[in-house]
Amino acid sequence: MKYKLINEINPNYTAQEQVLTNRGIKLTDIKHYLNTTDKDISAPECFGEDKLKAALAMIIQAIHKSQDMLVVVDCDCDGYTSSAILINYLHDLFPSYVDNHLKYFMHEGKAHGLSDVMDYIFDKDFGLVILPDSSSNDYEYHARLKMAGIGVVVLDHHEADKLSEDAIVINNQLSDYPNKDLSGAGVVYQFCKYWDKLLGKNIADDYLDLVALGLTGDMMSLRSIETKHLITKGFKTENLQNPFVYGMFTKNSYSLGSHITPMGAAFYIVPLVNAIVRSGTLEEMELTFKSMLKHEAFKMIPSNKRGHKPGEEERVVDQALRTVTNVKNRQTRAQDAGMDMLETMIKENNMMEHKVLLFLLKPGQLDANISGLVANKLMAKYQRPVCVLTKVIECPIDETTGKKGPEYVAYRGSARGYDKSGVESFREICLETGCVEYAQGHANAFGVGIPDHAIESFIKQTDEILKDMQSEPVYYVDYIFKGVDVSGEKILDIAFLSDLWGQGIDESLICIEDLKITKSNLVLMSPDKKPTLKITLPNKLALIKFGSSQEEYDSLLTDGYIKMNVIGKCNANEWNGNVNPQLLIEDWEITGQSKYDF
Repeated sequence: MKYKLINEINPNYTAQEQVLTNRGIKLTDIKHYLNTTDKDISAPECFGEDKLKAALAMIIQAIHKSQDMLVVVDCDCDGYTSSAILINYLHDLFPSYVDNHLKYFMHEGKAHGLSDVMDYIFDKDFGLVILPDSSSNDYEYHARLKMAGIGVVVLDHHEADKLSEDAIVINNQLSDYPNKDLSGAGVVYQFCKYWDKLLGKNIADDYLDLVALGLTGDMMSLRSIETKHLITKGFKTENLQNPFVYGMFTKNSYSLGSHITPMGAAFYIVPLVNAIVRSGTLEEMELTFKSMLKHEAFKMIPSNKRGHKPGEEERVVDQALRTVTNVKNRQTRAQDAGMDMLETMIKENNMMEHKVLLFLLKPGQLDANISGLVANKLMAKYQRPVCVLTKVIECPIDETTGKKGPEYVAYRGSARGYDKSGVESFREICLETGCVEYAQGHANAFGVGIPDHAIESFIKQTDEILKDMQSEPVYYVDYIFKGVDVSGEKILDIAFLSDLWGQGIDESLICIEDLKITKSNLVLMSPDKKPTLKITLPNKLALIKFGSSQEEYDSLLTDGYIKMNVIGKCNANEWNGNVNPQLLIEDWEITGQSKYDF
C-alpha cells in the first residue's frame, strides 16, 4: 500500500486550511471560498451583450411570427438540465406559444449536436433551432440552416476553433466570460438572467436546482468560486423546486441525508439520468425529460406500475422516478455481464502483460452505450488505462468515380486513463503515439479510434511510454499520524468540509502509521447481516470498516497486537445530540505482529 502527503504539513494551518490549500485554494481565499454570495456570479453581459441581444431578438421574432421552434436536447445530464431550464423559462413567459409551437428533439444513443437532426428540421419546417449544451463547432450545419432561412442559437460551453459565422453562439469558452468551468446549464441560466434583467423579473433563479445538477453532471470544477456557489445555492433544500430533482431527493433521502451535496448528486442522481441516456428507450428518455418540465411533470398518464389496475393513472414525475431506477438496474446488469466477458478476455489473452488494457471487440459484443462505464470499472479494478473498442468496417466512395474504395477497418470506442498511477492525460499519450484517428474528450475520459493497421504499433508505443507507470495506486493524503497520536479534532474539522467534496475538491484522506491493534480494540457489528468492523482507539476515536467479515475479524485476533497502517476518510458521527470523530477505513496493510503486548 503506497501513500504520500499531498504537501508537507504546515503547523500554522488549521486542518481545513491544510486540506483546502492542498486542493489549490489560496490561503487568503479560503474564507471567501467557504462563504460565497451572489456577488460571485458574473454578469451575463460578459458573454457579449451584442450576442445576447441578437439571440433574444431571434427568439422573440420567432414567437411574434408564431413560427415553430425546436430545442435539441443533448444526450447527457447537463444537456437535459440545460434544455429543461430554457423550456421552463420560456413557458413562464409565453405558455401558449410553448404549448403550441415549441418542440424538442431527443437523440437516440450518444449523438450530439445537429448531426442526426437535420432531416427532422427540414421535414417539420422550423423557423428557429436552439441548441443548449452543444453544436458550437457544427459550422457546416449552421450554414445549411442559415441558407434555408432557419435561425440558429447555440447556448454552449464546449471548446471550438472559432465562433460560427452562421449562428448566434453564446459560449463561455469563446467569449470574455471569466469562468471556464461553467457547463451548458450555467450558460442557459445566465442567458435567462439577462432576459430577467431586461424584464425586471427574477424567474431564472427558480431553476437553480437544475443548474446545480447540470454543473455536477458535467463534472465542472468546484475550485471555481462561481461554480461552487451555484451548486451550493441550487442544492439548498429550499431551492429544490424542480419536480424531478425534488423527487430524486425525497426518494433517495436515506443515501443523500438532510440535503443534496455535490458528491451525493454525483452518486445518486446523475448516474440515473445518464443511464436513461445510454440504456433507455426513446419513450423512457422523453418521460424523464418531461418530468423536468413543470408544465408536464404533474400531468396524469396511464400507470405502468407492476400490478396496476385497468385505467389507473399516475403523474409523469412519479413514473419517471421509478423508470430511471429500473433502467439503471437494467444497465447495471448489462454492465456486469460486459465486465465478466472482458475479464475473461484479460485472462485468456494475458492482457496484463501490457500497460494498457486494449479490448478489440466484434460488433454487437458489447453495447456501445455502456462501453465507457465498463472501461471505468476495469480501469479502477486493474489500475491501468483501458480502451474498449469495437471493430468498424467502412467502404469510402471515390468522389471522382463514384465507386466504392477498398475496405477501411478501424476500432473505435471509449478510453479511460488512471490518474492514480501517475498518468495525468492518457488522451495526450494516445495522440503522442501517432497511431490514433482521433482522441476527443477529457484528459482521462474520452473517445478514441485506432486504424486496424496501427494496433500493434499502438500497443508497443504505449508499453514504452508507460514503462515507468506505477503498478499500484498511490493514496494522496492530507495528514500522516503516528499510532494513537491521531487527532480527533482535526478529523472532525475535515469532516465538516464534506459538503464541498466533488470535482476538483477531492475528498480528504488521512493515514495512521504503526497503529497497534489488540483484541480489546475490536468489535464486529451485525456479523450476520452487513458486517462492520469497529476499532476503538484509547482516545475513543473509532475506525470503521464497512463490508467486513467474520474471517477478517478473526484474522486480527491475537493475544498480543497487530501493527498496521490505515488509510481513511474523515467522518462526523452524530448520535443522541453528540458529535464524535470517526475514520472510515479505505484501505490497510499489516506491517507487524507480536504474540504478546508489553
